[in-house]
Amino acid sequence: MTLNMGPQHPSTHGVLRVVLELDGETVVKAKPIIGYLHTGMEKQAEYKTYTQSIPQTDRMDYLAPMSNNLALCLAAEKLLGIAAPARAQAIRVLLTELTRISAHCVWLGTHALDIGAMTVFFYCFREREKVLSIYEHVCGARMTASYFRVGGLSADIPAGFLDRCQTFVDEMPAHADEYERLLSKNPIWLARTRGVAPLSAADAVALGATGPILRGSGVRWDLRKNEPYCDYDQYDFEVPTGEHGDAYDRYRVRVQEIRQATRIADQAIQKLRAMGERGDYRLRDFKYVVPPKEEVKTSMEALIHHFKIVAHGFFPPVGEAYQAIEAPKGELGFYFVSDGTPRPWRMKVRSPSFVNLQTLPTMIQGRLVADVITAIGSLDIVLGEIDR
Repeated sequence: MTLNMGPQHPSTHGVLRVVLELDGETVVKAKPIIGYLHTGMEKQAEYKTYTQSIPQTDRMDYLAPMSNNLALCLAAEKLLGIAAPARAQAIRVLLTELTRISAHCVWLGTHALDIGAMTVFFYCFREREKVLSIYEHVCGARMTASYFRVGGLSADIPAGFLDRCQTFVDEMPAHADEYERLLSKNPIWLARTRGVAPLSAADAVALGATGPILRGSGVRWDLRKNEPYCDYDQYDFEVPTGEHGDAYDRYRVRVQEIRQATRIADQAIQKLRAMGERGDYRLRDFKYVVPPKEEVKTSMEALIHHFKIVAHGFFPPVGEAYQAIEAPKGELGFYFVSDGTPRPWRMKVRSPSFVNLQTLPTMIQGRLVADVITAIGSLDIVLGEIDR
C-alpha cells in the first residue's frame, strides 16, 4: 500500500510530504517530497545588497535567526577580507549559543510531544521564552532578530544585558537536569527511541549529515572545533557524541549540547565583562560599515559614508567566498560570488535541514509507521530552511 504522510500533518514539522510504501505496517520504501514552501530567497538575494538579505535569513531556520544572520555576515566579511572587532565576536558567540539552547529546547519539547510526552513541552518552552525576551532586550524583536551586520552588530548591547544573560545561564543547568529526569529513564521514551531510526556513521558521512545527526552516529565533527570562527578556539567546551546512531543518541547529544552551549555562553559573558561595559561593536571602516549615528549628526564625511552605504551598499572585490558555521541543526554555509557590484552575482545556501532530510529513507526502511514520526522528530528539520 502507498500512503501519503503530509504535507499537512502535525508531526512533519512543516509542509513535508513523505510517500511511504508499506507492507502492512512495515515501511518498504520512503520518499520525502519538498517544495511546498519555496520562497526563492537565493534568487532574491541577487536583487538585494548584502545587508538587505540579512532579514531574509531570519525566515529560513526561524528557530535560530541569530545563527542564520551570523553565517551570512561571516561569508560577506570573508569576501571583503575584513573581520569584526573582538568585542562584537564575543557578543555574536553569546547570542548564537543562547540561540542553540533555544532551538534545542523547541526541538526537545516538540519531539517529546510527537511521541506522547506532554509535560516536557511546557518546561522547554519556558526556557525558550526567556531567550526570546533576551532577543527583545538586545534588538527589539523576538523572532526575526536581524541584529548582526557585516562588520559587527547593528547596535551595542543595552545596559543590564549581561546581567540578564548571566541569570539565564546560571539557571539553565538545573533545567537540563529536569528534562533528563523526565525522559532519560522513562520506559515509554526508551521504548519509542532506543534502537529506533538508526543511522550508522558510514551512512551519516555518505549522506552528508552534519550537526547532532552526525555526532549522534558517533562522528566527532563540530565546525566550532574543527574549523573555528568567531574566536571559538578560545573557548573551552566538549563535543558530545553518541554510540548507536539511534533516536535516543540524538536526544542525548542535544541535551549535552544544551549544557555545553551554557558553558560557552558563560565564558562569553566573562570575556565581555573583562573588556568593559562599552567598546567597539562594529568595524570602524566606513567603506563597509555604517558610521555611528552620533558621528553622522556631526561629521559631513560620516554623513556621506552613511548615505553611500544605505543608498548603494558596499562594493566587494570580484571573487567568491564560502563560510560555514555550526548552527543548531548542523553545517549552515553561505556561498557568495561577487562581480564587483553591491549585489551578489550568486548566493547559495548550504542548509543543514535540507541535507539531513536525505537520511530519512535510510533510517526508516524496514521500520514501523509509528517509527517514522520518531525519525522525522529526531532529525529536527525546519521546512523554511529546506524550501528557502
